[in-house]
Amino acid sequence: MSGCIFCKIASHEIPSTVVYEDDLVIAFDDLNPQAPVHTLVIPKAHYENIIDGVPAETLAATMHAVAEVARIKGLDEGFRVISNKGEAAGQTVMHVHLHVLGGKPLGEGLV
Repeated sequence: MSGCIFCKIASHEIPSTVVYEDDLVIAFDDLNPQAPVHTLVIPKAHYENIIDGVPAETLAATMHAVAEVARIKGLDEGFRVISNKGEAAGQTVMHVHLHVLGGKPLGEGLV
C-alpha cells in the first residue's frame, strides 16, 4: 500500500534492523522499544489488522517468525506477543504487526 511505512520496511525502501525474514514476513527491531527486546513481525503484503483476511499461510509464517525471533533474541525464559486492532486498541500503524517483547519480567500495563 502506497505510503505505508511497514510496506516500505518490508520492501527494504526504509532501512531497519532486520532480525528475521522469509518470503512472506519480516521481523525488525522497534525504534521505540517498550522492553529490552521489542521486535515487530509483519507480513510483507499489506493487511490493515489481524482480522483483515490474512491468509492462513501468512498467519502460519508470522507465528513461525515469532518463534524464530524468540530463539534469535534468547527469550528462553518467556516473552509476550501483542497485536492491536484499531486505534481504540492502540494500533498506530495500520498494517498488521505483532510485537514480540521480552528480556525482563513483563508486568501489567506494558504495551
